[in-house]
Amino acid sequence: MQENKDNKFTAAGTDIEAVKKANKNSGMSYNEAKEFIARTTGGHGTEIYSDTDFEDVSAQNQQSQKNSK
Repeated sequence: MQENKDNKFTAAGTDIEAVKKANKNSGMSYNEAKEFIARTTGGHGTEIYSDTDFEDVSAQNQQSQKNSK
């Protein structure tokens, strides 16, 4: 089978450029969607997407507890 790099169709007849265009306009990837959901809703196992400084939050919580006594 001879391969032609200028060919715009697959052996099955699929228009390669049309598929690339559809993919480009299809929205978020699976991983992008997971990250968006984790950032906007939180949940279990989403720590890798968090930009929270846990030490800062812990210090604020301790300060809040001291002030409430």
